[in-house]
Amino acid sequence: MAFLADNLARVKPSPTIAVTTKARELKAAGRDVIGLGSGEPDFDTPENIREAAKAAIDAGHTRYTAPDGIPELKQAISAKFKRENGLDYAPSQITVSTGGKQVLYNALVATLNPGDEVIIPAPYWVSYPDMVLLAGGEPVAVETGIEANFKITAEQLEAAITPKTKWLIFNSPSNPTGAGYSAAELKALTDVLMKHDHVWVLTDDMYEHLAYPPFKFATVAEVEPKLYDRTLTVNGVSKAYAMTGWRIGYAGGPQHLIKAMGTVQSQSTSNPCSVSQWAAVEALNGPQDYIPWSLEHFQRRRDLVVSMLNQASGIQCPSPEGAFYVYPSIKGCIGKTAPSGKRIETDEDFATELLKAEGVAVVFGGAFGVSPCFRISYATSDEVLEEACRRIQRFCGALA
Repeated sequence: MAFLADNLARVKPSPTIAVTTKARELKAAGRDVIGLGSGEPDFDTPENIREAAKAAIDAGHTRYTAPDGIPELKQAISAKFKRENGLDYAPSQITVSTGGKQVLYNALVATLNPGDEVIIPAPYWVSYPDMVLLAGGEPVAVETGIEANFKITAEQLEAAITPKTKWLIFNSPSNPTGAGYSAAELKALTDVLMKHDHVWVLTDDMYEHLAYPPFKFATVAEVEPKLYDRTLTVNGVSKAYAMTGWRIGYAGGPQHLIKAMGTVQSQSTSNPCSVSQWAAVEALNGPQDYIPWSLEHFQRRRDLVVSMLNQASGIQCPSPEGAFYVYPSIKGCIGKTAPSGKRIETDEDFATELLKAEGVAVVFGGAFGVSPCFRISYATSDEVLEEACRRIQRFCGALA
């Protein structure tokens, strides 16, 4: 339609939202469907955080706030960065947005000019390339494979950098693979970045607190302090505190970048939800016992899913270092025929036929830039995961 912006034609709807919506529609129609597409904890938001939100309502904190966050939350975020990451960000270097996604989008809109390139290791979160395109830039995907545990190497990063490169978007632990970069692996990448002072780093640390021992989380500016002035450290409360629907993301970075991002936000959404901001203050400043509790549950689920998927014919599933996703390869299933008679040529075929035959909804790997794979979110109960994995085993065993 000529009325719509040309730029919109470059952007795809989110496949993760699409598969979750499809699963809900089938359930509503009476189908027995297990949806494993949604990337959110299945636990309730901790009680102390819920109570803080109620108290904020009772105290009348229901009006507009400063466009990029209340002072109390910025102070709590500054303290979090210092306490957990050894990073000094003053409140003037902090921005708060409606979820981590808006933080990323604001940064890209505030910095990209036509032709600017953004390096994105693949597999990637589905929104990264499309946000770059919407902001007028050019995504440059650097594909990684299962043999490298889906992690980009220093050599690959060096080869991808050009004079047009403006950002590297970096996500550890990763959505969709759960792969986490050790401090030593990060240092190899930051050594490359130190040679290219025109390249900035947008590090998405949303899964920081979902890091399974012995893996230890580290962030870019912590590993290489000399990159502090070229790094935007992004995080949020969604995954760490089961607050996905509260929509609070935040970032620390150079003051001039934070100010520019604030300008974008002031002319788009303005402030994030006031009540959610006060809840986030309690999340960051209050008791932290939910984090180790949830980590224990997710680690048990990870081990269950990895073990059962590796028993399925044609599937190879690495064990991730963090997050709550697995990203198994289905290379051994390609070329086989599903019970419907459909030949499995792609991972999208696999996901479609799996849903049709067994009622298990997963996201196909092509959506994340690396095939033939699929993503499972194991942020659901052990019982549901066991049943889903049994169905996947049955489906793979029926391929001919």
